[in-house]
Amino acid sequence: MTRTYTVFSGDLWIATGDEDEVRAALRAIGNDAQNLLLFDDATGRQVDIDLRGDGQEPSRGRGRPKLGVQAREVTLLPRHWEWLAAQPGGASAALRRLVEDARKAQEDAPSPRAAMDAAYHFLTGMAGDRPGYEDAIRALYARDRQGFAKAAEEWPSAIRDHGAALAEPAFATPRT
Repeated sequence: MTRTYTVFSGDLWIATGDEDEVRAALRAIGNDAQNLLLFDDATGRQVDIDLRGDGQEPSRGRGRPKLGVQAREVTLLPRHWEWLAAQPGGASAALRRLVEDARKAQEDAPSPRAAMDAAYHFLTGMAGDRPGYEDAIRALYARDRQGFAKAAEEWPSAIRDHGAALAEPAFATPRT
């Protein structure tokens, strides 16, 4: 899943897309937009991107890539070690595949808590001083879609709608 970003200029939505799309939109605007804020949609936190680059990774030289592998201890039952040893590539390769599959599954289906936190971070930056903010945050963490909408109804539509979109996985998941 591609990471997306959203840019606001004051109360106005400017662009949403991956890093290259957002970079292109910001370049097209040039110096015309004021008070630009860029948010990572996965976390709701403000981020910066380098507008000078084109988003392409530098080419790598020959040889094995530096993966940053870290050796750590893993405690498993004997039957787990036997299964891992029988996998193509050995235990380490099998564990890496399992971890990557689990990471991808989590990215594809954001957790309700991650959605609430992303909406919270975004709303704190964009609506933290607006009327209804505290009620909206309480409704967000209570997964109360109607309470959230009521508390945020007087906010600029771009801020209200983006906050609700970030929170949607939390609102769509029944409370347990």
